Amino acid sequence: MRFWSALYSLCIAAWVGGLLAVGYLAAPILFAQLADRMLAGKLAGHMFTAIAWVGIGCAGYLLLHVLALKGWRAVQSSVFWIVLLMLALTLAGHFGIQPILAQLKADALPRQVIERAMRDRFAAWHGVSSVLYLLQTLLGVALVVLQDRGRGR
Repeated sequence: MRFWSALYSLCIAAWVGGLLAVGYLAAPILFAQLADRMLAGKLAGHMFTAIAWVGIGCAGYLLLHVLALKGWRAVQSSVFWIVLLMLALTLAGHFGIQPILAQLKADALPRQVIERAMRDRFAAWHGVSSVLYLLQTLLGVALVVLQDRGRGR
């Protein structure tokens, strides 16, 4: 039981720590230090993809762990709902918004200058993605604070 409980804490640390490290440390540094913004965006995109997969895996384990400990009473746990909402935001960002952004970038590549309408659409979707990421991160901070509730304490 100790192993599974430790894995529960490690999943929370990896997911929330990764969200903070990628979104608020690594990505801004890339854009500040690299002259090639396309390269910075590509590298940041790979990091966001990696942390999305970490989140999907961690969410799966966290939900199973809480369900295993509490049974169907897990749905009364704030931790269960926080993890489920974080997972939904991850899935929406990774499988919904990121493909839209990738398509907008691909459509812009043949042209030397991105058309204003395309640039505005990209900026709007990037803004939506940023807000979802911020919400996910804030939920992650709440998860760190409330994590013991998922263990029935």
